[in-house]
Amino acid sequence: MNDTSLADRLKVVGQRPIRPDGADKVTGRAAFGADLRLPGMLVGRVKRSPHAHARILAVDTSAALRLPGVKSVVTAADFPEMADVAVEGGEGAATLRALSSNCMARDKVLYVGHAVAAVAATSPEIAEAALALIDVRYEVLPHVIDVEAAMQPDAPLLHADLFTKGVTPKPTTPSNIAEKVSFGRGDLQSGFAQCDVIVQGHYVTAPVHQGYIEPQACVASAGSDGQHQIWVSTQGQFAVRSMCAKLLGIELRNIKVTPAEIGGGFGGKTTVYLEPVALALSMRSGRPVRMVMTRAEVFEASGPTSGAAMDVRLGATKDGRILAADVTLKYQAGAYPGSPVGAGCMAALACYAIEHISIVGYDVVSNRAKVAAYRAPGAPISAFAVECAVDELAAKLGIDPIDLRIMNAVKSGAKAVYGATFREIAFVETLQAVKAHPHYSAPLGPHQGRGVAAGFWFNVGGESSASVHVDEDGGATVVSSNPDIGGSRASMAMMAAETLGVPYERVRAIVADTTAIGFSGLTGGSRVTFATGMAVVRAAQHVVDDLKRRAAQIWDCPVEQVEWRNGAALCLDGAKGHKALTLKELAGRTAKTGGPISAEVSLNAQGAGPGFAVHLVDIAIDPETGRSTVLRYTAAQDVGRAIHPSYVEGQIQGGAAQGVGWALNEAYLYDQNGALLNPGFLDYRMPVASDLPMIDTILVESAPNSRHPYGAKGVGEAPIVPPLPAVACAVAHVVGAPLYELPLSPPRVLDALDAAAAARSGASTGR
Repeated sequence: MNDTSLADRLKVVGQRPIRPDGADKVTGRAAFGADLRLPGMLVGRVKRSPHAHARILAVDTSAALRLPGVKSVVTAADFPEMADVAVEGGEGAATLRALSSNCMARDKVLYVGHAVAAVAATSPEIAEAALALIDVRYEVLPHVIDVEAAMQPDAPLLHADLFTKGVTPKPTTPSNIAEKVSFGRGDLQSGFAQCDVIVQGHYVTAPVHQGYIEPQACVASAGSDGQHQIWVSTQGQFAVRSMCAKLLGIELRNIKVTPAEIGGGFGGKTTVYLEPVALALSMRSGRPVRMVMTRAEVFEASGPTSGAAMDVRLGATKDGRILAADVTLKYQAGAYPGSPVGAGCMAALACYAIEHISIVGYDVVSNRAKVAAYRAPGAPISAFAVECAVDELAAKLGIDPIDLRIMNAVKSGAKAVYGATFREIAFVETLQAVKAHPHYSAPLGPHQGRGVAAGFWFNVGGESSASVHVDEDGGATVVSSNPDIGGSRASMAMMAAETLGVPYERVRAIVADTTAIGFSGLTGGSRVTFATGMAVVRAAQHVVDDLKRRAAQIWDCPVEQVEWRNGAALCLDGAKGHKALTLKELAGRTAKTGGPISAEVSLNAQGAGPGFAVHLVDIAIDPETGRSTVLRYTAAQDVGRAIHPSYVEGQIQGGAAQGVGWALNEAYLYDQNGALLNPGFLDYRMPVASDLPMIDTILVESAPNSRHPYGAKGVGEAPIVPPLPAVACAVAHVVGAPLYELPLSPPRVLDALDAAAAARSGASTGR
């Protein structure tokens, strides 16, 4: 069956049904991480460091333990020492030792907000009073915040045992550079020698937070029989189980983790902060413990994404062929190694077929909170630098910026510098769709600029489990293993309904705890609709095969003569005159045909199709204040096939909105002591509805993923990659000069306008 015939036959996939969790969320009935209440539950609070870098000389908790109402106190001494081995199950690089030390500082505090102790008490007031009674003695040490400053030989050293990986010979002196990553091909010197035009720039981005509305929250209940439970706002209940088990020395089977509804994550809830601490407090008190971060704690102690400093040099022939690219990326990892610089290197030039390439990345620790994943981790940062350079190259060549990208775009069969061969991609078609859109040719007014940029994300598959159970009345329940962030329950139900041949309304989708379904990786990396969806479809297909077998048994005919069509079994031998048996009819005969109808599938999904996105934005600049206003926004993406188009559009619009905030306003700001100045939504400026226009979307479905039953590709990561450079290019076109540092806040834009005006004035007077 070719793809066209499949598309013609789809009845549920591609439609826009209501999401199954919608009513509970809009009416307030949905239970989030902090909503659970258990008898005898205690309140947990964390004492955090006021210093950016200090040695812990002593921690005295005796006074806190004597306070009436305090039931348990923990410090790093209550956690076992961890080996320096990689964490499995999380998103982003980390070791168990670093993860443990980040949850509870052991020898040194490495950032303001670093946890040093925690209490569980009968009320919030008592818990706060207990924190004040914990006496921590510090030896304050010099700190370093900026990534390039942290790379200097004389920078304050965070870890005495950190030696740069990826360097030969292995360094004998420790430094803050955790790792060097390199990719390349061709001959860079020869490539640049053939170029007619070369552009280069030094680009800087600030750390930004994922900005989820629901803070980290969990309830932990340690059982007297050694069986423990955790309810948590997370992107991966199995990852929470694994990390807590390892950090506390508990057998995996003795922890049950139930995912709550999640009020946003975007990669920031793929690791643990409170969960092992809450469980440790519960184990010592014998009572359930509830912990919820304040908004300030979210900003100070949970991972933002990296800030970075980057150097990009691009060279092209006068007819527009990009021949050479030299990229250096320096990413902040925060207090412990593990920035997404590797992914940033891999994604930086993935959109373009360039013969001569050198990409070098550095993972650098500094006295900030350990970074965490944030939608397409690392890719938006490197795309800002590369795409701005491509825009500058187009201007110097006098070539339309989309035409230049089309001329150099990767196509199916192209090999990326990191080794992958692209299959079934529609990057060129996505560029063409934006160029053909009325937005691209619409006139601009005074002080208005238009920017365009492209972006890439790998998308991944991995381990997933799902089951499909047929109810006695012929409905079905889909049980999956991934927390639903972007509407995945609807997508799972749709794919099951399509496979079973029943209406969407006859299928219910739920997300199970760690004891009710097989293992699954995180909800992250744009993997769920692809990988878990594949498990759902295979489980549903097993159910269909079983239904056909049962129909054959009832009819006493070979199963090869039974076909499943539109939710019913049909006998292909019309001479026998068998009436079609519907799913409901077969479900009513299970006792006589073999028992309940059910199937579970666990798999390691391979073949996730990469995502390519192209964004177009118009910006107006107030020349007196430097304030930027987004006038119009259009986003196109190669989506394979949209299972639920509304949710695909929502992912694209959400990524664009977050990227606009990253480009224009968002940044972590520190004082001279390394303390965060803006740990809250009043001072950390995220876009709100009034800051954005309606975001137009174009779903490019010309290259469905043949390795997925319904052609799905991941769509959640790529939308956040192009906004940073698209916005920067639009503002640069108003200013009349390239811009190299984000965010493009009003003071920074005003300075750029003044500098450009001064340069033009100097040129006109011959100075």
